[in-house]
Amino acid sequence: MAVLLEVIATTVADARLAAQAGADRLELVTGMGEGGLTPSLGLIEAVVAAVEIPVNVIVRPHSRSFVYDADDYAVMLRDVRAVKATGANGVVIGMLNAAGEIDREGLARAIDAADGLAVTFHRAFDEARDLRQSLDVLLGFEAVTNVLTSGGQPSVLHAEATVRELVQQAAGSQCTVLAGAGLTVDAIAGFVSRTQVDAVHFGSGVRVNSNGLAPVDADKVAKVRALLDA
Repeated sequence: MAVLLEVIATTVADARLAAQAGADRLELVTGMGEGGLTPSLGLIEAVVAAVEIPVNVIVRPHSRSFVYDADDYAVMLRDVRAVKATGANGVVIGMLNAAGEIDREGLARAIDAADGLAVTFHRAFDEARDLRQSLDVLLGFEAVTNVLTSGGQPSVLHAEATVRELVQQAAGSQCTVLAGAGLTVDAIAGFVSRTQVDAVHFGSGVRVNSNGLAPVDADKVAKVRALLDA
């Protein structure tokens, strides 16, 4: 089976270009420079209307940390329900407690609000104290269908052994390890063959001049698609 290609979109134009060039799924965010924040309702609705491929929407109220207070949760749960109403495919969420563990109660509440939407746990995972233990926690939540990870490193290219272990740990479960952060067109083929990942996530790596704040480069997306299909 071909490796799934997810591309970050920050505008309707990004979404259209990525979809036309062969992305399988979009992660819709705003605030790329802050690691991705909840996009506006208008943007979510417009992107869902503009493309045929699944759109997963990040719900992250601020970039201070992944430890959230009661008010943050109130905002996130409202946003999750709003995303559900747009017809998007899923939400991308992540939350930790002060001890650096997955916040199970907060995750359960978000899953409840998502009401059947696909749930991706984002790179809050990489800031958890113990990645293997954290993945075990996520595998206990049936609704969590992806975990986005760079293997705990700033670039996933420096964490191939860890990613390979996580892929093995998740094998046969409902949860796919989605490898991202630092992937490039040049590195992708070797990375996939060494880690055996089933899904990859591109942001800056498929943008003009590899700049996270630049538009999607359709040629780069098409190249990655061709390499994954080969």
